[in-house]
Amino acid sequence: MTASGPPRLAGEQPTASWVEIPPGCDFPLANLPYGVFSAGSSDRPSQPRVGVAIGEYVLDIAALAAAGVHVPYANDFAQPTLNQFMARGRPAWTSVRERLTELLGDASYRDAVSPYLVPLRDVVLQLPFDVGDYVDFYSSAHHAENLGRIFRPGTEALTPNWRHLPIGYHGRAGTVVVSGTPIVRPCGQRRPAGADRPAFGPSSRLDIEAEVGFVVGVPSKLGEAVQTSGFTEHVFGAVLVNDWSARDIQAWESVPLGPFLGKSFATSVSPWVVTLDALDMARVPPPVQDPPILPYLRQDPPWGLDLTLKVEWNGSVVSRPPFAAMYWTPAQQLAHLTVNGASLRTGDLYASGTVSGATRDQRGSLIELSWNGAEPVLLENGSERTFLEDGDTVTIRATAPGPAGTTIGFGAVTGTILPARCAVAAGQID
Repeated sequence: MTASGPPRLAGEQPTASWVEIPPGCDFPLANLPYGVFSAGSSDRPSQPRVGVAIGEYVLDIAALAAAGVHVPYANDFAQPTLNQFMARGRPAWTSVRERLTELLGDASYRDAVSPYLVPLRDVVLQLPFDVGDYVDFYSSAHHAENLGRIFRPGTEALTPNWRHLPIGYHGRAGTVVVSGTPIVRPCGQRRPAGADRPAFGPSSRLDIEAEVGFVVGVPSKLGEAVQTSGFTEHVFGAVLVNDWSARDIQAWESVPLGPFLGKSFATSVSPWVVTLDALDMARVPPPVQDPPILPYLRQDPPWGLDLTLKVEWNGSVVSRPPFAAMYWTPAQQLAHLTVNGASLRTGDLYASGTVSGATRDQRGSLIELSWNGAEPVLLENGSERTFLEDGDTVTIRATAPGPAGTTIGFGAVTGTILPARCAVAAGQID
């Protein structure tokens, strides 16, 4: 570890860390994302607790505080989830971030802090928060238009309500899993091409959706809507999301009510929660919204984000979706999901919906990349894919601009497909 950075004035926050940060690392001092980790041997792991990522390490905040180094709300970081800390609200979030920036940026703290930096290679990362409710939106105009052209050729690509409200659905919080969790191919009803009745069996059109999720810290009261201006007071931070989708099951069940079993089998999230403060330099104006939106969805200032996602399919980069192109912003999504009086809970997760751009190499789902199977995707090993096969691995990453020309990252969300476990012996498959 090496010290770096010029001398600072009293009260000035450091911009560089004394912890060695490798070039291109997702976790410079400007980031400091929160996660939950276990250390120790595989047969005797430590109790999960909260840490922050810095370079190639995770800072064990609770152990540091127990050693006598002051960190506000230190007991929150001895917990197995972030929920207790997230519920405290923005003043607490800000004070802890400032203190951690000081400890990891001022070389005078190096001797006191170094013993509590645990190499990331030696930890197991857990689901960072207990998920309350899970909502998924449909907020990319490019994605929605692509699906409209695939399924409703010759008609208007967007439904009449799409540019008036952020469309979404309630998902299954209990199947939100942390990155690295294997994904078992789902089984269900799907109607084979040309058939007049459904069959039961494993999905043959298993897909991904590259998304960004937002994690609620401060709850709201039942019956009270949250305005767009309340976004930064309620939302703690962001994660990467892969909303795995069984397109054949989804197509059969989605008339008239929408996604159900085609989505609820698994949703993967990245293990690090990047705070809104860390994303401050990534804020950009969103696309112009036309026709004019209703007053409750108006926002000042807007919360567009300049994030670049990267989708890797068996190691091949197949897409780089731009989040800045999303039509509906996370602040508008939060306002819409509460406008009817629905309350927020600490740990609620809501996702952006598939992030897609204007060109083929910016599409955030396989149904778009392969145009519903008509245009196979060529991978670097020479194989071709339309939808996911057993053994395939998908990894989604994202970066954002940080201060002074730096870049911050989200880590990764990854999953590998395992074979289906349909009950053949029970006679459930035709």
